[in-house]
Amino acid sequence: MRPFLLAAFTLLTAGPLRAQPSAPAPPALLLRPAAVFDGQTLHPGWAVLTEGDKIKVVGSAAQLTAPAGTRTLELPGLTLVPGLIEGHSHLLLHPYNETSWNDQVLLESEALRVARATAHARATLAAGFTTARDLGSEGAGYADVGLKQAIDRGLIPGPRLLVATRALVATGSYGPKLSADIEVPQGAQEADGVDGLLRAVREQIGKGADIIKVYADYRWGPNEPSRPTFSQDELHLIVQTARSAGRPVVAHAGTPEGMRRATLAGVQTIEHGDGGTLEIFKLMKQRGVALCPTVAAGDAVAQYRGWQKGTGPEPERIQQKRLSMKAALQSGVELAIGGDVGVFTHGDNLREAELLVREYGLTSLQALRGLTSTNARLFQLPDRGQLKPGLLADMVAVSGDPTQDISALRQVKLVVKGGMVVDK
Repeated sequence: MRPFLLAAFTLLTAGPLRAQPSAPAPPALLLRPAAVFDGQTLHPGWAVLTEGDKIKVVGSAAQLTAPAGTRTLELPGLTLVPGLIEGHSHLLLHPYNETSWNDQVLLESEALRVARATAHARATLAAGFTTARDLGSEGAGYADVGLKQAIDRGLIPGPRLLVATRALVATGSYGPKLSADIEVPQGAQEADGVDGLLRAVREQIGKGADIIKVYADYRWGPNEPSRPTFSQDELHLIVQTARSAGRPVVAHAGTPEGMRRATLAGVQTIEHGDGGTLEIFKLMKQRGVALCPTVAAGDAVAQYRGWQKGTGPEPERIQQKRLSMKAALQSGVELAIGGDVGVFTHGDNLREAELLVREYGLTSLQALRGLTSTNARLFQLPDRGQLKPGLLADMVAVSGDPTQDISALRQVKLVVKGGMVVDK
């Protein structure tokens, strides 16, 4: 205790601490592509002027003049779009066909997982995703908070992160699960009841959570179907506690009852929704709750388990997903786009949007809006997702026209984050 008090006294009597030098403002940029997609509409012949980390002017290239000293980037044949927004990722996971989820949680050190996540963040940004919701550290504690801080401070490249830290599960419902005689580290934080949930939600927020994630249903035991975990009152308490601190709640839910309880509690989005019915999706639409269907995760896991896509019969899980997505589109519920990347390879984030277009009925324009302006609106991010004056200068230049072919977003030629060109 005495060394601590001495150190504190030294700090207090040594005078004011010197402020850390701030990074210089990014130079003004004039980007002149073949066309600009502003988050809603494609505009051939437009250009974008940035100042600092914000967009200053968007409009006709012929009428746009740049101040002296502006760096001009000629982008012939390219389409400029807002920085893409990943709706559901896990930077601290890597594909399950490399290492199972259980083994990642139980056998990989946090240092190894953070090192991997650093590479994952770089790959995500290089793929054009300048923002990502990272929905759970999956047994790595609050490492996602540190990862976000390292990105924000310019120590490592990566997207702007919204982190959910440990996530909340009902006691006994999550994993890893080994013998009943063995207590093992869990992939999320167990909490129950009024006191336990209040403490857990507040603890996660205090440690740096931007989002509270709750598992509204899960498998209680091996080879069981998912069943609801938290009661309606518990879910209401989670949402109210988080909302009072300005944080949204997202819910992992795949059963109709789990989805219903989460919707009535007032979550922002429901993740997965595999067993959703037309009735449930209509309720979600009525309550303003969006669905993040994560079709890419189920598609990847089915292939890991032996499904020969395109030749073999579709697994029951894929058939069920097609039924639920048909009901979701019929209901008009809003869709957030996020693939649960980490289940599959980071940097392959576009896989979700491509599947939604090729196999689930969305148009390329709908998917492109989803990855930009719609995700920004659903996630309450008014400073991004569109190319408009005053918003963050997060942009991606790609070959081709992604409003007609969503796969054009794979042809990333330039990434700009906060007015700075990103080295790929």
